[in-house]
Amino acid sequence: MNKNKKLLNEDIPSLLKQLAIPASTGMIFNTLYNVVDTFYAGLISTQAIAALSLSFMIFFMIIGLGYGFSSAITAIIGNYLGKSKQNIASIYAQKGLLFLPLIGIFLGIFGYFVSPSLFMILGAKEEYLNDAMTYITPILFGTVFFMANFSLNSILVASGDTKTFRNTLIFGFFANLILNPLFMYGFLFIPSFGLAGIAIATVLIQILNMIYMIKKVLDLKMIRYFNLKYFLPDLRVYKQFFNQGVPSSLNMLIMSFGSLILTYFVTLYGMQAVAGYGIGYRVEQLMLLPALGLNTAVLTLVSNNYGAKKYDRVIETLKVALRYGFYISTFGIIFLIVFGKLIISLFDSNPNVVAYGYDYLIIEIFIFYAYVTLFICVSTLQGIKKPKMIVYIALYRQIIAKLIVAYILVFVFKVDYIYLWVGILIMIYSAAIFAYFYTNNLLKKVCAKSIL
Repeated sequence: MNKNKKLLNEDIPSLLKQLAIPASTGMIFNTLYNVVDTFYAGLISTQAIAALSLSFMIFFMIIGLGYGFSSAITAIIGNYLGKSKQNIASIYAQKGLLFLPLIGIFLGIFGYFVSPSLFMILGAKEEYLNDAMTYITPILFGTVFFMANFSLNSILVASGDTKTFRNTLIFGFFANLILNPLFMYGFLFIPSFGLAGIAIATVLIQILNMIYMIKKVLDLKMIRYFNLKYFLPDLRVYKQFFNQGVPSSLNMLIMSFGSLILTYFVTLYGMQAVAGYGIGYRVEQLMLLPALGLNTAVLTLVSNNYGAKKYDRVIETLKVALRYGFYISTFGIIFLIVFGKLIISLFDSNPNVVAYGYDYLIIEIFIFYAYVTLFICVSTLQGIKKPKMIVYIALYRQIIAKLIVAYILVFVFKVDYIYLWVGILIMIYSAAIFAYFYTNNLLKKVCAKSIL
């Protein structure tokens, strides 16, 4: 447990770099992974890209729930490690290993039956609908493996290991370059799956990564009890996972619904707008997700130091992480202003699709500072086990305000596509400002009360 002592004593800026750089590197490769999928879908057709964009919104709903509960498990384990209660941390780690895969099985079955209706609401019909279902079906059946990896990673992150997940994402990117064309076009005994091949490659990569992550978790020696009963569901433990995880998961789920709402309004501008939006979204992630690697570092440091009652280090973590996040965001903005249109054009040569993608991107990049603030504040609230406000902030920015702003702009004022994103920019900044002041004030109150 020397690594945990390091989390409680070493210089905060240095720790943030040590934890965030591997996580950010992994995020870059994860984004490139999605870019590769988009590229290969583009080799099929613009409709395939649009179908992938629709499917991604539903896929994000599932992954969002996994991420939310994974963060909860990390926070709980990290708090006990900070308190030097390794045996209790070990029990929660083992219970968490089965908890998320069970959720994954349920979500995969539920998603399979609900997806067609959601796609039709979003305007998919006939071949467009078939393409969307062709991609999402293998993903839904593979949800259990995604969730298993989330549960394994929650244990590693709580212990200060962000390198293992980075390694899986790097491997996934390079494997995807090979497996996508292999399953799309077929080779030897492998049949040609077309668009479904992109999804099949993704599920296979998740299985391979799961095997690697199981080994790394076992190397931690946190899984101490190999009796089956220590892995089986326990209502008391699961209740704590739900209490801590539901707000975080609802936050991610609400974000997913928010994406679906936004996608609906984008569909009103046509299929080419959906394709452009999908490409622009993935290009945006090239710069945004590396900054979000700070979230993992913040959650690890805050949960461990809060458990150890080192509150000055908790407050310092929030401040330093925001500063680093703004540096990364500034670089991302400059880079995408210069190269954004060129990158988008690599995925689809249709000038209308490129125009829609760039109109989205040129406004969206200026929201980077707000996104960084929101996600770092969310990680801090999770780390101090005060996640309830996360849900209300998400409801405001993802559902209530988004619906009002989009409806007024699209249906009342009938604005051009680009002005939809200007309205979204203003709305998200209002949420970020509130989140910052709320988190900062709550952190001071909680720490002061604990000291007394």
